[in-house]
Amino acid sequence: MSTEDVKNNIARQGSVVAGMTLLSRISGLIRDVVFSYLFGASAYADMFFVAFRVPNFFRRLFAEGAFNQAFVPVLVRYRAQGRAEVLAFIAPLSGLFATCLVLFTLLGVIFARQVTYVFAWGFSDNPQLFDTTVGLVRITFPYLGFISLVAYAGALLNAHQRFLVPAFTPVLLNLCLIGAAVLAMGTFADWPSVTVLAWGVVAAGIVQMLFQLPSLIKLQLLPRPSLQRQHPGVRQVGRLLVPAVLASSVGQINALVNTVLASTLITGSISWLYYADRLLELPVGLVAVALGTVMLPHLSRMIVNGDMQQFKATLDWGVNLGLLLGLPAAVAMYILAQPLVATIFMSIPSGAMTPHDVRMAGYALEMFALALPGFVLVKVLVPAFFANEDTRSPLRYASGAVAANLIFSLSSFSWFGHVGLAWATAISAWTHVILLYAGLQRRGLYVVSGKLWPLLWKICLASSGLGVALHFGTQGWAWLQMSEGVRIVHMLVVCVLGVGLYVCSLLLFGVRPSQLKHSSVITTD
Repeated sequence: MSTEDVKNNIARQGSVVAGMTLLSRISGLIRDVVFSYLFGASAYADMFFVAFRVPNFFRRLFAEGAFNQAFVPVLVRYRAQGRAEVLAFIAPLSGLFATCLVLFTLLGVIFARQVTYVFAWGFSDNPQLFDTTVGLVRITFPYLGFISLVAYAGALLNAHQRFLVPAFTPVLLNLCLIGAAVLAMGTFADWPSVTVLAWGVVAAGIVQMLFQLPSLIKLQLLPRPSLQRQHPGVRQVGRLLVPAVLASSVGQINALVNTVLASTLITGSISWLYYADRLLELPVGLVAVALGTVMLPHLSRMIVNGDMQQFKATLDWGVNLGLLLGLPAAVAMYILAQPLVATIFMSIPSGAMTPHDVRMAGYALEMFALALPGFVLVKVLVPAFFANEDTRSPLRYASGAVAANLIFSLSSFSWFGHVGLAWATAISAWTHVILLYAGLQRRGLYVVSGKLWPLLWKICLASSGLGVALHFGTQGWAWLQMSEGVRIVHMLVVCVLGVGLYVCSLLLFGVRPSQLKHSSVITTD
């Protein structure tokens, strides 16, 4: 590894991830539009979404969440010591990780009935519904193994400043599922169409894994796997992993709670939450995921170099940018909740999505919008702990957020149905933010700088102006009575004008693009 130091523009890398994430989210919305046309919010949709959620729950829990948070900081430390040390570290880790995945996947397939009961015990009252869901879970569960390897490969590439390929990879999942849905519509009907989609999930995992291999080969990051457990780096990842699993599981546990409780409500509740969550994922992916993905390897490197000033400046940049983009998105999503659901999921004529489904999903999206800035800040603050190889502190704070979600979910879902579950998610997100920030402040790792408050006032004023304009500008518009084409045109116009109004307001208040830039000094190979 050379000693040449270069300027690394974190904002530019974040824009690369955000751009690819935008492409992924757009293709994901197209995928969900096809799903809504095929199933609407029917029992078929509920079954597939449960079967799809099961492997994704464990994937986000173990692979993208906990494993990456425990793995990347240790990898960055070994990378600073040279390529030979990196290969000696990842060879045993790859072998052990792959072995664990095979065993866990086999257990998931064998105990699919028990897994399904945990995720959707409300289905057990209907034997046919439950048994069909069990069969779908058996098909989709192997996706966990493939996509976990994809996440592992993505972590390796991100740690080597290669963000493009991992960020683009989810697009392949959406393309595979769109293809499977088209095949199901053209060849099958009713129950078999759900089975075709389930097999499409597995095919997507294989395609995504194969797509990552050329980049790993080019960087020579495919050493022969071994099962050597005594390597100190492997042991360190093992020590960090268990608390990291729980610390990174807030969103997944909350989603599990929502799914389980929603399975006891009226048919369609799971689907309404799913469609609302899919719209929430668009700004979360563009802002929160992009920031978190880019910040973790950089913060880890700053800790290795002992550069705490740059560490705090990077966190400050993340908070500022997160609020700058997250707050107006939340305001717009709250006000345009039902129009957004109608525009995205009723855009194909003669689909299965009904106006009632639009209203129900829209109510859930309003509550999710309240959580959006909180999700962004969590993604910014959590890497600060993991970069310090501290997984125990985030575990404590995550436990508090999960407890808040559980308390408010149980106390509200019987009264407010799926809307109460979405509202509990928002309470949990902001509880998590408060606990994380208090922990960082107490440890002396981060305190927001004085630059935030003037900027925050400007963001709030501009977002408020946006909200007022959207409310009165669209008041009285009969979104559900519009034709599909007219509705799409109206939404595009509203979005363009809204973005323009917000940007102009920020410029009027003195916010300049130069304030969004942030660079760090890194050592290249």
